[in-house]
Amino acid sequence: MENTRELAVNMLLEIAEQNKYSHLVIRNVLDKYNYMDGRDKAFLKRITEGTLERKIEIDYVLNQFSKVSVSKMKPFIRNLLRVSVYQLLFMDSVPERAVCNEAVKLAGKRGFKNLQGFVNGVLRNIARKKEEISWPEEERNTAGYLSVKYSMPEWLVEKFLSERGALQTKKMLESFLEASPVTVRLKETLKEEDREVFLNEMKKSGVRVKKHPYLPYAFEILNAEGISALPGFTEGLFMVQDVSSMLVCEAADIKKGDRVIDVCASPGGKALHAAEKLQGTGFVSARDLTEYKAEMIRDNIRRMNVKNVEAFVSDARQLREEDVETADVLLCDLPCSGLGIIGKKTDIKYHVSEEGLKQLKELQREILSVVWQYVKKGGVLIYSTCTVNPDENEENVKWFTENYPFQTENLSPFLPECLKEEGKKGMLQLLPGIHETDGFFLARLRREE
Repeated sequence: MENTRELAVNMLLEIAEQNKYSHLVIRNVLDKYNYMDGRDKAFLKRITEGTLERKIEIDYVLNQFSKVSVSKMKPFIRNLLRVSVYQLLFMDSVPERAVCNEAVKLAGKRGFKNLQGFVNGVLRNIARKKEEISWPEEERNTAGYLSVKYSMPEWLVEKFLSERGALQTKKMLESFLEASPVTVRLKETLKEEDREVFLNEMKKSGVRVKKHPYLPYAFEILNAEGISALPGFTEGLFMVQDVSSMLVCEAADIKKGDRVIDVCASPGGKALHAAEKLQGTGFVSARDLTEYKAEMIRDNIRRMNVKNVEAFVSDARQLREEDVETADVLLCDLPCSGLGIIGKKTDIKYHVSEEGLKQLKELQREILSVVWQYVKKGGVLIYSTCTVNPDENEENVKWFTENYPFQTENLSPFLPECLKEEGKKGMLQLLPGIHETDGFFLARLRREE
């Protein structure tokens, strides 16, 4: 039988020490040990993801109780202590004695017999004095306090505070640590009775389905083990997609017969939504940078059984002469920092940098400076990102309208009632913890005649 705690430490060594992406490392290990008991797999996933999510807070606690700072520890010991402290602080179901004993045994097994006493002492001390941990003072050092409490790099907290203020920042940080439900877009063409049958099938399979308040075809899925095993998945009755992303095609106001171009389309949610809005007419041309991404779109086209969409490889920075002034609607959901989806992709907060943010802003501008030419005179361009960074959002829209023949256009007519007021200026910034979506930005821009 595999030692789940040892596997967790091995994964953390790959992720935290070698900068590998957590979802790939976790998926590879779960695939390799697919024979493991379901509960063991769930435990393994929970302690690995949880430790990563709370790493800053855990390191802060370790530095209080260890004479050796976290940064100077041996990599194996550092990650062994991290995964153990996560269990002590955040998993009431695991006995403290078991956490400490297992960690000591593991240290010995991996050749650190001389450090077994150190591991034992640190962990037993933390277990005994959990209630006495000294946290930063919120009033004196707001950024430091929020950084530790919500495990967010301090420079990012300072950025959020300067842009959003303390109240919105706190709500965003809280939401990043909450489990977010999977949101799906049901085919809008489903008849009412077919929709009821589908929802009943979901409930029968033990999955909780909750209607999302923003859009009639959006539903939240809770308690699902795996999406591909759900009723209706292989038949193409739904697409996994956040509601913020669904709002893109609402904002585009796609009409029958339109030609739609989606320049960064993978995995295809918006392109397929656009195709549905066309009701079998018109055409959607979806493309992305690599064959892997294009194939993801094609997979979804086949599964959803949609005929009026094509997917191919194309670099959005290179002008395609044949596309110039052919699009009634251009969807530009461009590569971004992803600061709005940290709750779903923990890696983002550890990989993002100020230099990286600047580079992404420039990449977005480089793409926009090419693809605007695809829009017909009088046509619509929807610019969107899954970030909350104003430089990539409002500032880029301002730059774009100053340099190209486009103007922002009121979004209100196309938005749910609760968002209409915020969309009047032609831009909408959705914030996690404040809106019932991911962090997401979209702008509606009309090309001048």
